[in-house]
Amino acid sequence: MFDHFVWEVVICPALIAVVIRLLADRLRPEAAAIFLVTSLVATAAGCLLTLAAFALKAVAELPFAASPLNISAAYVRADTAREPWVSWLSLVLLVAAVAGIVRVWRTHRRDAAYARRFAGLPVAGDGVVLLDDERAEAFAVPGAPGRIVVTTGMRAALDDARYAALLAHERAHLTARHHVMVLLVHLSAAVHPAFRLLVRPFDYLIERAADERAATEVDDRRVVAHAIGAAALVSEHTHRAGSLRIAPSRRDLRRAGAVPRRVASLIAPRRARSLLPLLLPAAVAAFSLAWTAECVLDLGELLVAAHH
Repeated sequence: MFDHFVWEVVICPALIAVVIRLLADRLRPEAAAIFLVTSLVATAAGCLLTLAAFALKAVAELPFAASPLNISAAYVRADTAREPWVSWLSLVLLVAAVAGIVRVWRTHRRDAAYARRFAGLPVAGDGVVLLDDERAEAFAVPGAPGRIVVTTGMRAALDDARYAALLAHERAHLTARHHVMVLLVHLSAAVHPAFRLLVRPFDYLIERAADERAATEVDDRRVVAHAIGAAALVSEHTHRAGSLRIAPSRRDLRRAGAVPRRVASLIAPRRARSLLPLLLPAAVAAFSLAWTAECVLDLGELLVAAHH
């Protein structure tokens, strides 16, 4: 079974991380976001199930755990006799992954509880919750129905055209359920260290997807680009401690390089881009799931043989 550990815990996670980082900014963001998130989640699920299988093997290697089930602990240990550490390392990695998943889920629940604070606030005619705050902030709050929250500081900083583009961007987040994608990426990042390198690229990709949807809605890419740049500048200028942001991805938007790249992508002429490169992460994810299934079957066969 050791080869399953090598492929599922070492090679496939590293491979999908490299592929996604290479493709994230080279494809049409609307399609790439869904496809790459799906590939990442599938690979993360395969990695997690493989760790669970090896963790179960580690338990079966203990005589006091194997004896009540009439399983030979020595027979189970012999399967990875040359790598006796692999089962117990997998158990440690599984515990760390589950702890990370729980931590991400708790953060999500806390953010969701904070978002519910906006549900009862009065909504303007354009479906926006306008907060009386000099800080320039705007963000989408998922829910049923979703809300767009804008501060008076942000509204005063934008003219009507740019404000409409900003609202289109935030509506795109709600329509495409980008908050679900963000959550899935962060849950996957908790499974394997290599996946943590993909959080910022995915945050950027999801923002680009919303940019493109907004550009289609307002039918003016330059207006959307101007709105993004103006909103980022005024927000950075007025921001103080106690930010109103609730989504983890929002923190990364103001790191150096993110906003200028988004603006440049909108101003540049949009070129037709092939989706064929997306077959590569899909192939890695499919390979990962296939090897995970084989790993589970091998474990089952091992335990049956150890029982007899």
